[in-house]
Amino acid sequence: MSKRRTMLDKLWRAHEILCREDGISLLWVDRHLVHEGSHHAFAKLTDRDLQVARPDLTFAVVDHYAPTRDRARIADPKIAGMIDTLRKNAQAHRLRLFDLHDQDQGIVHVIGPEQGLTLPGLLINCGDSHTSTHGAFGALAFGIGATEVAHVLATQTVWQRKPRTMRITLNGTLGPGVTAKDIALNWIAALGTGGAQGHAVEYAGSAVQALSMEGRMTLCNLSIEGGARLGMIAPDATTFDYLKERPFAPDLDWEAAVTTWSTLASDEGAIFDRDVTFDAAEIAPTVTWGTSPEQALPVTATLPDPTAVAPEKAKAIDAALDYMGLQPGRPLEGTPIDQVFIGSCTNGRIEDLRAAAAVLAGQRAKVPGLVAPGSAQVKAQAEQEGLDDVFKTAGLTWAASGCSMCVGMNGDLVAAGKRCASSTNRNFRGRQGPGARTHLMSPAMVAAAALTGTIIDVRRFLGERAA
Repeated sequence: MSKRRTMLDKLWRAHEILCREDGISLLWVDRHLVHEGSHHAFAKLTDRDLQVARPDLTFAVVDHYAPTRDRARIADPKIAGMIDTLRKNAQAHRLRLFDLHDQDQGIVHVIGPEQGLTLPGLLINCGDSHTSTHGAFGALAFGIGATEVAHVLATQTVWQRKPRTMRITLNGTLGPGVTAKDIALNWIAALGTGGAQGHAVEYAGSAVQALSMEGRMTLCNLSIEGGARLGMIAPDATTFDYLKERPFAPDLDWEAAVTTWSTLASDEGAIFDRDVTFDAAEIAPTVTWGTSPEQALPVTATLPDPTAVAPEKAKAIDAALDYMGLQPGRPLEGTPIDQVFIGSCTNGRIEDLRAAAAVLAGQRAKVPGLVAPGSAQVKAQAEQEGLDDVFKTAGLTWAASGCSMCVGMNGDLVAAGKRCASSTNRNFRGRQGPGARTHLMSPAMVAAAALTGTIIDVRRFLGERAA
């Protein structure tokens, strides 16, 4: 009987051109996504007088440096220069560019699926760690470094060592106010930022199958924060419904494509190097308190006490509490915040904006904040639904699409010492600005924090639904 294969086995085999004696494989790349930070790789091509091997499979996106306000005239010469360099490289190599004023512009990991560039079974690379987002569609998707970006540009291939396999199974039903963001922060807190180190994580179980594509993308996006090389979910009817009639999705023989995609799921009985199971019903709205995604707790918990843990863990806890300006043993709920941010490739899709707006509707925020949709299409759809009016009425700034305050490359920053409730993916020291203090949470939790000026359990705003 033939060996039962995991989804990773199937995707790897389909893209492997050769395998060296040291176990590293040369893989064919189906989609290569580049952005402003890819300028080093383009410079390598120029130095060697090389052209992009497959311009038709390479797509350029303005996102990390994209201003979310005042786009007509970019005041910062560095930001303007980064965007102009990408434009010149795209023009020189005949690449489709989703430019700043393009109606389809947005964050690369939002517009890839939105445009149907992301499809089941493809190998997708980008010089950005959160490329794992695309694995939500049953794609083999992972971030690569600048040297690898240059190699893909020149050859449409990448050298890579096959990761080990890990399955995270979530069964049961999520409670009210609990989202894919909470699932991710929960498992990362449980297993640590190295819990999936060196593994390709496949998510399975009834709770995962019940997620929308937006939720699945959030889950796969955050796989990297648990140390995984990539995350993936087997494509199903939810996937196919999302992709149908997208601009770059196949339209000549859709049924044949669906039939092929349906074979990508791991075979029943396939063996994983590691198997972990969680009960979805036990997951609560979750918030980070420290400077690593693993430093997260249910919003109802108390902050950890360094004196109550082993010395090797106490130092990290003490340092994180000091940087964050928090006291051990105090309730996490009630921690004052200075501002909020809703957006990013993790939580800047229409479902995320709807969830935040549902909490904010008809009310006024106690702190300022910025809402940056994940793409121009998401922004347009939100405006059609009146979500922008909800945010503006609440006193938040409604901005254009881009990575924005997630990484702060475009000038959207959190000031030193200020505390931000954020729907982003990383709470590292200075991630949102030098000295900034970041608490990661779901968009609905961010909205609740905006209303009270504190970290608060969003279930308090859900009335009978939280019972």
